[in-house]
Amino acid sequence: MDSHKPFLEVSNNRVWFDIPGPGVWLRKKQILKAVNDVSFQLGEGETLGVVGESGCGKSTLVRGILGLETVTDGSVKLYGEELTTLDKKAMRSKRRDMQIIFQDPLASLDPRMTVSEIISEPLIVFQPELSKKERKRKVQQIMQRVGLLPNQINRYPHEFSGGQAQRIGIARALILKPKLLVCDEPVSALDVSIQAQIINLLMDLQQEMGLSIIFIAHDLSVVKHISHRVMVMYMGKVVEMASRDDLFHHPRHPYTKALMESIPIPDPTIERAKRGAPLTGDLPSPMDPPSGCNFRTRCPRAQDICAAETPEWTEKAPGHWVACHFPVI
Repeated sequence: MDSHKPFLEVSNNRVWFDIPGPGVWLRKKQILKAVNDVSFQLGEGETLGVVGESGCGKSTLVRGILGLETVTDGSVKLYGEELTTLDKKAMRSKRRDMQIIFQDPLASLDPRMTVSEIISEPLIVFQPELSKKERKRKVQQIMQRVGLLPNQINRYPHEFSGGQAQRIGIARALILKPKLLVCDEPVSALDVSIQAQIINLLMDLQQEMGLSIIFIAHDLSVVKHISHRVMVMYMGKVVEMASRDDLFHHPRHPYTKALMESIPIPDPTIERAKRGAPLTGDLPSPMDPPSGCNFRTRCPRAQDICAAETPEWTEKAPGHWVACHFPVI
């Protein structure tokens, strides 16, 4: 989006893992290319939705950006500063500007800590000069903002529902007022009605705090609601990227088209009238990916060139990029 000034720039990002081969002696290492040559920019105040099947590299990509996984190659720049070359001490200082919300709210909270201790922990690490009274005041302020009650401050995680626990996670992530918020499937474990509340809360907080968000999800309806742009990943690569409306109304990659067709429509007549072929087959082994286009083994449009050549990343319409030899018109 041109109206958003880029502040996060990811270029040719790779996160590869060495996997020991079978056997005990003289084991030959294999390479798992979890993230393979991914590039994108994120603007200030923008939400980038990231979608794709399980195992496509979504979470590994953001973990590399946050420094939780080692980036094998490529560049990650925050406000023009390269993050991949920073030592542990320098990277730690950057973490106050980059926070994450996890998929399972209860599993991400220490059951031995109270709500007050959980939310104030980032303050103790990054703002040790604050007094206990000042920390408590900040904790109470952020609790109130995310919809938690003041009398819940000394309770433990097991005393909360999943939606309330996720609000605790949001409060912990935002108490430092970061610039980048990574949401790694933050509503997938919640009931539908609670999902809407959490999504609306995140959107309100984004407006108030000027947050830039990377939002990972399987639910395309949620991604459509919250995102400005959407990036589609398949086997560690980006296959399509466009504005939300353009992508959902005019998907050009066969994989994206199949994902759209998989969205259930609560109208039997419209559901039966769908013309697109559903996504069939399983993901190929990431240890032995297909030659050429990774999607060709499941693609109804595949031809000989798809096995011989990797498709180039091209702009088929303003701001609409796709990597496919035979994109949908």
